[in-house]
Amino acid sequence: MRRAERYEGILRYFRENVPVAESELVFGNPYELLVAVILSAQCTDRRVNLVTPALFAAYPTAEALAKATPEDVYPYIKSVSYPNNKAKNLVGMARKLQGDFGGIVPEDVDTLMTLPGVGRKTANVIASIVYSQPVIAVDTHVFRVARRLGLSRGTTPRAVELDLEMNIPADIRPIAHHWLLLHGRYICTSQKPRCGQCPIRAFCAAVGTEA
Repeated sequence: MRRAERYEGILRYFRENVPVAESELVFGNPYELLVAVILSAQCTDRRVNLVTPALFAAYPTAEALAKATPEDVYPYIKSVSYPNNKAKNLVGMARKLQGDFGGIVPEDVDTLMTLPGVGRKTANVIASIVYSQPVIAVDTHVFRVARRLGLSRGTTPRAVELDLEMNIPADIRPIAHHWLLLHGRYICTSQKPRCGQCPIRAFCAAVGTEA
């Protein structure tokens, strides 16, 4: 099967059967999403959603968080992965966001990446969800699924990102990120993929002929 056929079949399935796909992080505005995505690095969305209500109550804006210290923030996020480093990044992010951008979350990926704790994946998530930018964030789920399905042979997240953006129409890239991520989280899992339950198995390179 040619790679173009895989893309066509997989995207057609999701378009027809999963018209709504959204982040499972709970947030109320761009600032809260940015905080949540920074916290979600190497951590589950479920865990992040458990700690953010108290964190947002204490620091409802970038201005409020900018006045805190990492030591102030740590108790709220101590149950997530790498809490010390994330506490430092959150405070640094808030100070730069407030000082350089008036507390407004930028929409440009490169500008977002100037904020502490914001790498390309996080920047793409924000640009995609908040501003509907035609980018695809490649986290561990998207990276794994894209390679297993045969949508990319890239060996780095950036290479996979470029393959996906080259082959997925710009208007559906924001939702395509969620299609692939959620498929990886619940069906095409890391250790024991549920191939028998996979609705796009017919297009998967891992169970068929490589493109």
